[in-house]
Amino acid sequence: MKVADMHCDTIGELYERSEKGEAGSILKNDLHIDLEKMEEGDYLLQNFALYTNLKKEAKPFEYGMMLVDRFYTELEAHADRIGIVRSWADIEANQKAGRMSAMLTLEEGGVCQGNLAFLRDFYRMGARMMTLTWNYENELGYSNKRTELADGSVKYVPDTEHGLTERGIAFVQEMERLGMIVDISHLNDAGIWDVFRHTTKPFVASHSNARSLASHPRNLTDDMIRALSERGGVTGINFCAAFLRDDENGVEPTHSCCADMVRHMKYIKQIGGIGCIGLGSDFDGFPSTLEMKNCSGMQMLADEMTRQGFTTGEIEAVFHGNVLRVYKEILR
Repeated sequence: MKVADMHCDTIGELYERSEKGEAGSILKNDLHIDLEKMEEGDYLLQNFALYTNLKKEAKPFEYGMMLVDRFYTELEAHADRIGIVRSWADIEANQKAGRMSAMLTLEEGGVCQGNLAFLRDFYRMGARMMTLTWNYENELGYSNKRTELADGSVKYVPDTEHGLTERGIAFVQEMERLGMIVDISHLNDAGIWDVFRHTTKPFVASHSNARSLASHPRNLTDDMIRALSERGGVTGINFCAAFLRDDENGVEPTHSCCADMVRHMKYIKQIGGIGCIGLGSDFDGFPSTLEMKNCSGMQMLADEMTRQGFTTGEIEAVFHGNVLRVYKEILR
């Protein structure tokens, strides 16, 4: 079953390793994702998110551009196996040539530092999707409330008060004009509803699950799922254990299994229909251990969907069809 995955953090991991003097390549590594594993997992398309931590990087735009350079350096070296996409036509061309596709995305709208020119510059560099926030407030909006506790753990609480800023509204409208997909994962509750109010086209939650099944505020409420479906958008099932199950006896779950992923799919299907479900693995972005080990085992998830009653057509829709529908509509 061909795979289109809306989110991974592999490029950032490779960049950080190189900064420490460690070797690593997108072709083959010990991370969740590399090209050899992707081919084994039957990948059609992978979004490569460039994540920036605003608490660590004093110059977020410059750091983001360094990640862009790493993205191109890694993927251009293997253009025979994977092609970089800026448009729907590029995806079609790669399929015809027997290559996988790679889409550049941004995880943290703060890399633009509130400057629409910087947004357009990232677009010119090939970025075709962006989360408006990560886990911190920025010029565009807010994440759900994040509190670091004395024991080092982090507590999140939904924020239903602080919507998008005026600059954030300008950004989502400019993203729609450009043909850049708005990504509401990591955005707070009030901000998500502002995205609905100030946009007209489909958008995505690239790596978010159902809050009714796992109460982490990074997941979507039932009302959000319904509204996203009505807009024609997609939420990508996140493989991180903390977004699949609630704490067990006060301890955050650490093992991620396919049955839990399918449990979220079945629930979201009941709320919003099969058309709003995609994949957003978050590979190389979480510490959980995985039943499927890495992206080479993606077909285990398809097998579990079959066992739990999904039809072949429904599995195709979740694995790639729904995401490609949104991309075809938005990308130019």
